Amino acid sequence: MDDQHDSVRAVYWEDDALHLLDQRRLPAQEHWLQPADCQAVAAAIRDMVVRGAPAIGIAAAYGAVIAARARYRAAPAAWRDPLRADLETLRQARPTAVNLAWALERVAARLEDLRGDPEPALLALARDIHRQDVAANRRMGELGAALIEAGSGVLTHCNTGSLATGGYGTALGVIRSAWRAAKLSAVFADETRPWLQGARLTAWELVRDAIPVKLVVDAAAAHLMQSAQVQWLIVGADRIAANGDVANKIGTCTAAVVARHYGVKVMVVAPASSVDLRTPCGADIPIEQRPPAEVLQLAGAPVAAAGADAWNPAFDITPASLIDAIVTERGVVLRPDREKMTALMS
Repeated sequence: MDDQHDSVRAVYWEDDALHLLDQRRLPAQEHWLQPADCQAVAAAIRDMVVRGAPAIGIAAAYGAVIAARARYRAAPAAWRDPLRADLETLRQARPTAVNLAWALERVAARLEDLRGDPEPALLALARDIHRQDVAANRRMGELGAALIEAGSGVLTHCNTGSLATGGYGTALGVIRSAWRAAKLSAVFADETRPWLQGARLTAWELVRDAIPVKLVVDAAAAHLMQSAQVQWLIVGADRIAANGDVANKIGTCTAAVVARHYGVKVMVVAPASSVDLRTPCGADIPIEQRPPAEVLQLAGAPVAAAGADAWNPAFDITPASLIDAIVTERGVVLRPDREKMTALMS
């Protein structure tokens, strides 16, 4: 496949080491980190060096490889219990993205059959998780693009591209596929406060891959939709509940409410690993609360009045009733509900 519009990779394993593009420094600087141990990988996930639910899961799988190497070298006959503790350290790095727990559950299941050095088998598993994610993203790109009529404008929120996944992207993968198919008249991206993932990351990806993008402040999304310049709001998901409710970057629910009012369709694009049938509805999804400084400051510089506090949830819940389509590599669910989500995952 032509890779002109797919050149970015933010997570990879090479020379027996995990390489992570430090997304906190983009777009000003492309700086790569090589976390040396499990704690460093967990810190990279927690501190948003790596972010996006699929990318977090992939990084954690590679983190398990690093942990397995260290535990086996330290105690070849007693590595199993310490490694399980390392997996829990990785699991606790961020609570909302279900892909993190999903990847580590696959690692834990693989441990049950292992004897001797666990590193080769866990590395093969991590690479398989990574490859499967890229393949799933390309499949979702095809399925989502097929829903979009030629000449459409699209708006996306946060970053759901190669930086947030193993490659190609979820919602941004749909945009890539639709752009390649000459279906899009315009691509708009919300800035996405407080971390500005849209401004710093989505815009950087699209410019790098020769896809024109117009940036809008989050508060301009309603006026953009009212002006009929976009026909689809396309977003990702960190977790999808059994009834089709979606947890995604804070501001997604606001955009979806406005989209429904102005007749703009809402598409959620996420791998099947983001679907959590054990969570009945959105109200049961834990919402990560992040430090107030992320709102009160910008790149370390104060932007709020001294003495002000901030409430900083990282995610919100978009009800299934506001969603027109959920796209996974397993297929498309239109107007999602519990029955349809269960059928998708059966």
